[in-house]
Amino acid sequence: MNMKLFQPLDINGMLIPNRIMAPAMVTHLCDEGGMVNDEVIERYAAYAEGGTGLIVVEAMAIHQNKSGALLRASEDKFIPGLRRLTARVHEVSDSKIVPQIIHFMKVARTGWRQTVDELSVEDIDVIVDQFGAAAARVREAGFDGVELHSAHAYTLSSFLSRANPRKDRYGGDTLEGRLRLIGRVMESVRRAVGKDFPVCVRFNAEEFIKNGYTVEESKLIAQRFAELGFDYLSLSVGGKFEDAVHTPGQVLFPYSGYSGDRCMPGEWLPRGLHVNLAAEIKAHLVAHGFKIPVAIAGKLSDPRDAEKALARGDADIVAIARGLLADPAWGNKVKNGQIDDIVQCDYCNVCKTLDGTHKPVICSLWPQGSLQAPKSLPHSEAPQWSEDGGGLSAKLTESSVTLRWSKLAGAACYDVYRSVGDAPSQFMDAVKICNWTDKTVLGGSRYQYYVRGRSADGRASKPGATAQVDMPLPEYM
Repeated sequence: MNMKLFQPLDINGMLIPNRIMAPAMVTHLCDEGGMVNDEVIERYAAYAEGGTGLIVVEAMAIHQNKSGALLRASEDKFIPGLRRLTARVHEVSDSKIVPQIIHFMKVARTGWRQTVDELSVEDIDVIVDQFGAAAARVREAGFDGVELHSAHAYTLSSFLSRANPRKDRYGGDTLEGRLRLIGRVMESVRRAVGKDFPVCVRFNAEEFIKNGYTVEESKLIAQRFAELGFDYLSLSVGGKFEDAVHTPGQVLFPYSGYSGDRCMPGEWLPRGLHVNLAAEIKAHLVAHGFKIPVAIAGKLSDPRDAEKALARGDADIVAIARGLLADPAWGNKVKNGQIDDIVQCDYCNVCKTLDGTHKPVICSLWPQGSLQAPKSLPHSEAPQWSEDGGGLSAKLTESSVTLRWSKLAGAACYDVYRSVGDAPSQFMDAVKICNWTDKTVLGGSRYQYYVRGRSADGRASKPGATAQVDMPLPEYM
């Protein structure tokens, strides 16, 4: 298939076979010791086998602060397990794999959190050294590069933020002050791994908090990162502590406020909603003579959206977290023209909720009890409706439409599609039960619906019966 999505890209000697990235997404599959186990290896091997070009392993701590089931690169004892992970990925594919290494500050169940102004200059010096040491370990473990986590609520990002309250040379009053720590970290990391090892960074294109920085400053941050010699820039947004909502008895979760909603956008937010930010940053870099690749995330699991972002030059890599969690074979299915067989993420954010409660992160569309996505089976067949096409019915109220259909043998879930007037049908939701309510109808419009059954590995039935409804105008019209 002739798509920009499947063009290789050389990143400082790391040749990724396509432009599909699995960005860092915490799994909580390891134990509190932080060692790689078989479940962790299976999660990342599935991305490799499924055709993902660049796999970024979940945030991996460079220090020993407690944080539940989190992978670590803080001591040499973690190297053998990490080597098992990289060996497996390289064995099953030509995918490249890099870890995202992270420093985070302390948080408590009371809602208290440590802030950057509570760190001494000596603490900062230790952090700089810890990043360099961790980078050396991951190179020894066989990774193809390393990504520094300077996004969301964590230490590097908190120094970079306009909310940085420090008043010294690392302070938030100036952009140069906010950049100082990551500049020193990059120097430490590059010294540890050399110039021939890709060193990359993830940071926020927008903070989405009150008085947080916007794309106007992130263009300048990106320029400085390019000047520092980073090998790719991975753009995220939000995920900040400043607007987080505290749940009594649990540590503060930085994805619980509006900035968290923008970081992991739910079904009500637009598709591809951050591509415009990448386009501005990419254009700024090009205008200043930098060819550094830019990756962008944010509801890009529809192949049309991903390809459009690349074809227009808005970004060089598309980062798809939840879509690849739902279907790790996304890349192979797109490449082989099996678009209908993709298990489509419906952005229900069950995975986000599991992360917030420190439970193993799975997809709600997988079979109940599964810790991993079902394997794609080469000879499996799609479920097929009987002659009545599922007997789809639609019940109207003055403000909603409820659909019901009969159970389809072999279907693990159902995809609901809707068209408005003469417009093409669009995917609306994926459900495991045989009913669904549309709460976004508008009186005076005509709607048509159909449902497709889907096997556990993604094989989709043909569309079932259709149901057409004409919504009455409300009484106030």
